[in-house]
Amino acid sequence: MGVEVEVPGGVVRGRHEAGVAVFRGIPFASLPVRFGEPRPVRGWTGVRDASAFGPAPPQSGLAAPAGAGPHPGPGGDAASTDPGWLTANVWSPDLAGRLPVMVWIQGGAYVFGTSGLPEFDGSVLARHGVVVVTFNYRVGLEGFGLVEGTPANRGLLDQVAALEWVREVAGAFGGDPARVTLFGQSAGGGSVAALLAMPRAQGLFRRAIAQSVPGTFFTPALAADVTRVCADELGVAPADLPTVDPDLLPVAVDAVLEQVGRHVDRWGRAAHARVPIAPVVDGDVLPATPWEGLTGRVPLLVGHTRDEQRLLSLLTGVLGQVTPEQAAETAEAFAPDPQAYRDRFPDPERLYEVVRSDWLFRMPSMLLARAQLSAAGAAHVYELTWPAPGMGGVLGACHGLDVPLVFGTLTAGQPAMLIGEPGPEAESLSAQLRRAWVAFATTGDPGWPTFDAGATRVFDVEPRVVDYPERASLEQWTGYPDVLDLA
Repeated sequence: MGVEVEVPGGVVRGRHEAGVAVFRGIPFASLPVRFGEPRPVRGWTGVRDASAFGPAPPQSGLAAPAGAGPHPGPGGDAASTDPGWLTANVWSPDLAGRLPVMVWIQGGAYVFGTSGLPEFDGSVLARHGVVVVTFNYRVGLEGFGLVEGTPANRGLLDQVAALEWVREVAGAFGGDPARVTLFGQSAGGGSVAALLAMPRAQGLFRRAIAQSVPGTFFTPALAADVTRVCADELGVAPADLPTVDPDLLPVAVDAVLEQVGRHVDRWGRAAHARVPIAPVVDGDVLPATPWEGLTGRVPLLVGHTRDEQRLLSLLTGVLGQVTPEQAAETAEAFAPDPQAYRDRFPDPERLYEVVRSDWLFRMPSMLLARAQLSAAGAAHVYELTWPAPGMGGVLGACHGLDVPLVFGTLTAGQPAMLIGEPGPEAESLSAQLRRAWVAFATTGDPGWPTFDAGATRVFDVEPRVVDYPERASLEQWTGYPDVLDLA
C-alpha cells in the first residue's frame, strides 16, 4: 500500500512494509558542480516514486564488500548535471508520531559505502519506536580528495546537508527534529566524531553514537600528496580530477591501495595501515581533530569490538600467518611504547592484532570518551566481546560485527557471515544492543553509568558492567591521536 509525504522538492510515495512506512532514494541535496558543496534539492513535478534506493556514489572496488560497488551510473533528473548520488531513506513506525530520530552514517574506510546495502535496513530498529534515516555521501576522491579550488571534506559536507534535511522533514515522517541521534560505525563512527567538532554541524543533532572510531585524520599536505599520486595514476593533474569520468576515480584509489607499500617512506603510518583517504583537518570545514574540538554539549555513546583487527587481517591475507618481522614492524610503527607491547604479547600474531586494533580503532574510541569528559560532557562506553561463531569462529568479536547486531539484520548482507546461522545468543545480543541504542536516543541513558565512574558495558553472552577491560592498553596512550602527515 502506497503512502505519500511532502518533502523539499515535492511529494514522494513510499510503501508500508511489515508495519513500517518505508521511503527509499529521496534526494536530500543536489550536486550541480562536481567536487562542489551540496546544494538544495531540485524540485520535481508530480509524485516521485520512493520505493528503490538511489544510485551509489563512485566506489572503491578493491576494499568494498559485495554489493557496494562499482556505482551503477548517473541517476536523478536526466535534464540535470546532478548525478543523483545524494539520497536518503526513511523507516517510520508512525507517520503521525513525534518519535526520536536515528540517523545512520555507514562506514567503508572513506573509499566505499552506500546506504542501500541490506545490512542497513532500518525496519527492525524502527519497530522499537524510532524513525531511522540512512543516506549516501561522497567517498574516495569525490568526497575527500584535496583539490585546489574545491572545498575540502566534501563527504562531511554531504553529511551536514543530510542532517539539515532531516531537521526540516523529521516531522513529516513522524519524527521529532529536536531529538535526532547520529550513529555510525568505522568511517561512519569517524564521521560522527568529526561532526561533533565541526561548526557547521552544531545544533543539528542532540546525541551521538560512535562505533569503532578510526583515528585517521590527514593534514592538508598528506591529503594533497595522496590526491596527486591518484591523479598521476590517471595521467592528469590534480586540478583536472573534477573533469574525469567519476567511475575512473575509484580505479585510481584502488591502484594506489594495491601499491601502497611503495609510499611508506612518504606517507608513514597512513601507508602502513593501508589508509589512503581520510577527513582532512583543513582549518575551515574541520578546524581540528575530534579529540581537540569536542565541546561536550552533545552526549556521547562510544565503544569498539574486542578483536577489531582480525577481519582486516583476513582481508589482507595475514590472519594466522603473521611473521615475527611483521609483528615487530607493526609495534615500531604504531605502538606508543613498542617494548611494553612486546612484553605483554610475546606471540607475534597477538602482538600484531592488538597493536593494530588499538591504534586504528580501540584507543581512538576511548580517547574520544576521555576528550568528552575533559569537555565536561557525558560519555557512555561499551565493548563488544561476543565471539561470533560465523566463519568457523576464527574472527571473534571483529570489526563490523556490531552492525548486524545493532540493526537486527542477522541474516542480511555480507556482515551476516560473521554471525553464521543466528541462534539464541545472537538474537539476545542483538536485542540488547538495539534496546540500549534506542534508549540512548530516547532519553540519553543507555542503561549503565557514565564513563567518568569507570563503567564499561560489555556486550557478551553474559552482559555485565565492569571497569574498562582494555585498561592496560589505555594506560599506554597518554595523548590524543596525531594528525597524520607526510613522513
